[in-house]
Amino acid sequence: MGRSKRSWLWNILIVVTVIVCMIAFVAHYKNWTKVSTQDIQILSGAYYRQIKFADLDSVLLVEKIPPMQRLNGFSAMAKEKGLFREFKDSLTDKKVYVYLDNFDQQKIKVVYKDSLKVFLNLSDSLETDQLYRFLLDKKDATAAASLKQ
Repeated sequence: MGRSKRSWLWNILIVVTVIVCMIAFVAHYKNWTKVSTQDIQILSGAYYRQIKFADLDSVLLVEKIPPMQRLNGFSAMAKEKGLFREFKDSLTDKKVYVYLDNFDQQKIKVVYKDSLKVFLNLSDSLETDQLYRFLLDKKDATAAASLKQ
């Protein structure tokens, strides 16, 4: 009777593949935000944005995002993440970052550095509302500080 011999290399490869898939799932599962005194950092998997409070131009709460063309990213269930492009016209070719944990809830539209846009929300609508108020306060505070100078 011949005994089948499995290669240890294939077993290790399967385990490593499962671990990598689990890490990718956790990284994209929600938007990870970190707020410091100077900026906010948004991370969701491979998508990262750092927005300085001094660069904020407008912070709005919107119901829907405008129609855009996805350059890369994904949407799964109620999540939408990635890099999008507004419909191209003769003057602009702007890229928009989208970090939506729940597509059905309100979204925060952040415009910074005159024309760069980010749409984001968190899985909990109360957390999204708190983040919106915080960003609005930071924008107003930096605008008031720049007027004093």
